[in-house]
Amino acid sequence: MPSATLPTHSAVYEKLHHKPQGSWTKQVFVPLPGVPNRHLRVLIPNFSSWRQYQSKLPKPMGRKRTLILICFACLAMVMTVMLFSRNVGAPEWPESWPPGDLSTLVFRREDLQRIWKWEIASGHYPSRHSIPKMIGLTTPPQNPALPAKQRNLPPSRYRPPPSVATPNTDTDTLGVGSKRVYLDIQSAPPNVAYPPRPVHGSVADMDVIMKHCDFSENKYVRDCLEVLRLGGGLDNGQRTRRGKMDDWKYIYMEQANATVEIPSESSEDEETYPYPVRRPLAPGEGDATEDPDAGLSKKRGAEWEPQLVLASPLKHTPNAALPSPCDPENPRIFHMFWTGPFTDKPYLALLSFLYTQNTGIHLEEWPKNSPVCRPEFWLWINPGPAAAIPNPNALTDMFEQLKLSPWASPFLHPRFKDVIKFKLWNTTEQLDGIPEIKNEWRILQDSLFNSGGYVISVKHEEESSSNETSTKKPDEDDIINRTGSTSASAYDRMSVILSDMARFVLCHRFGGIYLDADTILLRDWEELWGWKGAFAYRWSRLEKYNTAVLRMNKGSALGSFLFRTALKNGLDFHPMTVSRYTADAHLEGLLLRLPDALFDSAWLNTEYYQRDRPPQPYFVEFADFFDTPQQSSAAPQSLGFNGFFKGAYSYHFHNFWWKPFDPTRNWPDLGARFGVGERMARSALQGKNVSFGAAAAEERKNIDEAEETVESDKRDLDWSAVLKRTFESYIRSERPNLYGEWLQW
Repeated sequence: MPSATLPTHSAVYEKLHHKPQGSWTKQVFVPLPGVPNRHLRVLIPNFSSWRQYQSKLPKPMGRKRTLILICFACLAMVMTVMLFSRNVGAPEWPESWPPGDLSTLVFRREDLQRIWKWEIASGHYPSRHSIPKMIGLTTPPQNPALPAKQRNLPPSRYRPPPSVATPNTDTDTLGVGSKRVYLDIQSAPPNVAYPPRPVHGSVADMDVIMKHCDFSENKYVRDCLEVLRLGGGLDNGQRTRRGKMDDWKYIYMEQANATVEIPSESSEDEETYPYPVRRPLAPGEGDATEDPDAGLSKKRGAEWEPQLVLASPLKHTPNAALPSPCDPENPRIFHMFWTGPFTDKPYLALLSFLYTQNTGIHLEEWPKNSPVCRPEFWLWINPGPAAAIPNPNALTDMFEQLKLSPWASPFLHPRFKDVIKFKLWNTTEQLDGIPEIKNEWRILQDSLFNSGGYVISVKHEEESSSNETSTKKPDEDDIINRTGSTSASAYDRMSVILSDMARFVLCHRFGGIYLDADTILLRDWEELWGWKGAFAYRWSRLEKYNTAVLRMNKGSALGSFLFRTALKNGLDFHPMTVSRYTADAHLEGLLLRLPDALFDSAWLNTEYYQRDRPPQPYFVEFADFFDTPQQSSAAPQSLGFNGFFKGAYSYHFHNFWWKPFDPTRNWPDLGARFGVGERMARSALQGKNVSFGAAAAEERKNIDEAEETVESDKRDLDWSAVLKRTFESYIRSERPNLYGEWLQW
C-alpha cells in the first residue's frame, strides 16, 4: 500500500480530538511531569469562535456580549480553583493561608559564619560540598571530618591558581582528618543465609548516597535501593551484579590516627596546606561603606539578634580512637512521641527496633567489654491532650496505664529494660530545658500551637468553652481535648503540631534521632549513627524538609540558630517553615536533606512520579500498605520482609492511625509468655471488658481456647500484616531477626 494512504499520527490525533468549528472551548493537552507519554486534557476558551460569533452580531451588542462572556469565564475559573483547593475534610482547620513574611532571617552574616565554623570544627560536616558564597567566608575552614587532600593538585583549566582571589564563589573546606577506608560488606560462604551486621564505628558517606539517590539529579528510587542493598551487604548470597562496584561503596571506616585539633583562626598550618589560600571575596569586601550584611534579607519588622552565644567546638574523634564504644557527644537514642491510648502503631515501631537494631536482646546478658554501642529507644508519652498540663501523679499514672495496655505491657519485660525506655513528656519542663528560649517562650504560650502559620489559640478555646453553660461537659473529641486520631475526620492536629516542636526539643536537649510514630525500621542504622552531621529527608518532589526522621546533635550551633529563629517566627516548627529558616540563612548544608528513598521509598510513586520504574513493592497510594491491591497481593507472603523496600533504612506509612496492621489478628501475638495482654486484646475485640487481673487469673488456669485454623485467616495477607507477624515471630523465638540472631528465653 502506498504510504500516502496511511494516516499519520497527527491525522489520527486530530480526528480523535476534533472539535466542531463553532465550539466555545478547545482542548489543550499538557504533559504530566515525571509521567512519560501521559497528558492532561484541559479545556480553555476558544477565542476564535468568539470572534466568529461576534462578527455575526451588531457591533454594539457584540462588544457587550463579549465582555459579559469574558467576565463569566473568569468567574468560573476562580470558583473552580476555590472549589478544588478547599480542604473539605478538615472543617476545624482555617481555610485561608495567612500571608507570611518574605524572609525569616534574624541573624547577621557574622553569626551565620560562626555557626558554619562551629559545626565544621566539631566534625558535623563530613561532606565535600561547598559553603554558599552568601556566607562570605574569606578563609576556607579546616574540616576534621574530611581526609586531608593530596598535596599537589593537578593543573586544571577549570580551577584558578590557589593564589588568585575569586569573588562571588562558594568556599570549600580543607580536609585535615583521618584517612577513610571504604568497606566491601558481604556475607562469607557458607554463612550466606543472613546479612552481616554493619561494622561497629562505620560511617555512611552521604556524598556517595546523594550521587546515586538525589531526585533532583533524576535518580530513581529503585536504583538507589539497589546501591544501598549491595553497598550495605544486604544482598547476602543473592548478588547477581558482576564487575567492580567500588563506586557503590558508601560505608567507610576512619583510621584511628589521633584526635584532630583545629588551630585558631589566626594561625596557618603550612604543612597541611603548603600553598597560599585561594581566598573568596566576601560580599561587600573592599569597600568600607558597604553593609556587612548586604545581600541578606532580614525578617520584616524584626531586629537583628544579638551575637549568638556558642560553646567551644567539640573535638572530632574517629570512632576507632574512642576510649569506649559509645561517644558521649553522640548518644545512640531513638526518640518517638506519642499521645493517647497505646495502640498497635508504637507497638510495631518498637518491634521493628528489636528486629533490626543491634540491641543484643538475643544474649542472656550484655557483655561488659562489648565493642558495640547499644542503641536505646526512648518513647515519650504525652499523658493527655496536647494542651493539657500533667497532674503531679502523671508519671505513676503513665506506668499504671502501660501495665494495663495489651500493646504496651510486653515492653515492660526485664529483657527489654535496657533498650526500651518510656519517658513522660511535659511541655513546660522541656521548653524550660532549652537555654535559647527558656526565658521567652511563655510570651507565646497562648499561641504555642503554630504549624505553618496556622495558630490554634488554646486560651481562646478555653474562654469560649467557659462562656457555655456549666452543665455542658467539654467535648472530648474537639480539637483541643482530642487524644489520638481515630479517623481521617477526627484527626488529632494538636498533638501533631506539638510533635513538630517536640522532635527539635528532644534532639537539641539529648541528641539522637527522632522518628515519627508511623515509622517502621527496616535495617541496622549503624553507619547513620557514624555520620555526625544533622539530617532530615526530602519532602517527595519538593526541595523541602520532611522531619519524620530528624538527626541533630546535642547543644549544637545549628540547634541554637533554629530555636532563636523559631522564637522570632511564632515557634513554628512545621517542616515547611524549618525549610524557610535554613534557606533564608544559607544553612541548608548543615541540615542535610537526604533523599526520601532512604526513609520513605513509596512517596514519589504515590505522587505519580517514577511509575515507569517503581521500586518493590509498588504502591500507588499509602493505603496499599494496609490494603494491598489484589493484583499484587501474592507478593507479601511470597517475598516476605526481604521483599519490602530492601535497602531502605525505614518505611513511613503516613498516618492511618485508625487502620489496624492485621485486622484478622488485631492483638499482640507474642506467645504464651505475654498471653495476658493477648487475652485482654482478644476480649476487647469481642466486646468484653476483661481486667488485667481477670486475664492473668485465666492465664494461670491455662484455659484452652478453641483451636484456630488457617481457614479462618485472611487468604491474601497485606504487607502490614506480614511485617507485624514477622516481628512477632522473632519475639516468639520462631525465627531469627534480620541478621540471623535467635532470641532465646
